[in-house]
Amino acid sequence: MWSFSEIAKNIDLWLNDLVGSTWALVLEMVIAGVAVIGLFAALGLVLVIMERKVAAWIQIRLGPNRVGPKGMFQSMADTVKLLVKEGMTPDGADRLLFNVAPFIAMIVAMLLMAPIAFAKDFQLWDMNIGVLYITAVSSLSVIGILMAGWASNNKYSLLGAMRSGAQIVSYELSGGLAILAVVVLTGSISLTDIIKAQENGWWIFKGHIPVIIAFIIYIIAVTAETNRAPFDLAEAESELTAGFHTEYSGMKFALFFLAEYINVFIVCAIGATLFFGGWMPLHIGNWQAFNHIMDYIPSSVWFFGKTFFLIFLIMWFRWTFPRLRIDQLLNLEWKYLLPISMINLLLVTLIAILGWHF
Repeated sequence: MWSFSEIAKNIDLWLNDLVGSTWALVLEMVIAGVAVIGLFAALGLVLVIMERKVAAWIQIRLGPNRVGPKGMFQSMADTVKLLVKEGMTPDGADRLLFNVAPFIAMIVAMLLMAPIAFAKDFQLWDMNIGVLYITAVSSLSVIGILMAGWASNNKYSLLGAMRSGAQIVSYELSGGLAILAVVVLTGSISLTDIIKAQENGWWIFKGHIPVIIAFIIYIIAVTAETNRAPFDLAEAESELTAGFHTEYSGMKFALFFLAEYINVFIVCAIGATLFFGGWMPLHIGNWQAFNHIMDYIPSSVWFFGKTFFLIFLIMWFRWTFPRLRIDQLLNLEWKYLLPISMINLLLVTLIAILGWHF
């Protein structure tokens, strides 16, 4: 199986010989930071054009088709437009909080990149509490949204921020319980252990119907947590003009816009890791010949393939279902998803104790 560990070791040895161990560690952190920022920029460009092309495909139209071949450079043109736009701060706004809020949204997204395994032996931080870290840090994203809505001195922004706060806090419960289903089966909260436990089959296949139910609940919950349609009540254009970022323009708006797409990538990467084996190839029990053939496909291809499949699924939701009302959104969570998640977790626990999974 392909591995990036040798490349990382060679870079570490080269830097240690060149500048010593202390500065080598500092340079490695700088390289990792720059790599994450570069990944953010690339993902932003790719996911925006992907969203517009998927929307066009579902609605039987062409979509962007002017800038570059088949409109592929349209997101670059949009980026340039946002870079040259003037950033405005409304009268009466809390300038400090108004300007800090977009950066908090981006910082939270960057922190969530740390434990994700992009390929075999290719992870920024292999911590033994990866699942706990992700659930804890992802909860901080609501602070940036509430801060932006309150500091804007705009009633639409404040209403959008309050909706988003209620929505994110509510759906974190069912999303967390869906994640716990995989944790119970694995017996570990380390993402590395969860991936290794799927060496002989992904949990979505060998965990029976309760894991499929957990996955469905997870994908619904994270769609709501990332403020994506049909759960985009925080940005409802028909009611709130743009929700919590109504007063933002230029690069500040671009940071919120980028953070939303990066969060979609992160939740899909976590979903791919928990339910579809992350970078682990498709292995079926003791089918040695089949498993050996699957190992020839690079682990990074498996990871990004699964992640972008889930991203496509979330985009498909957006262009298929109508937007819910806020009362319908909260009823769905508290009256349906949360009770189902709790019962499902009990079933998964029973399966784990009795060893009924494959």
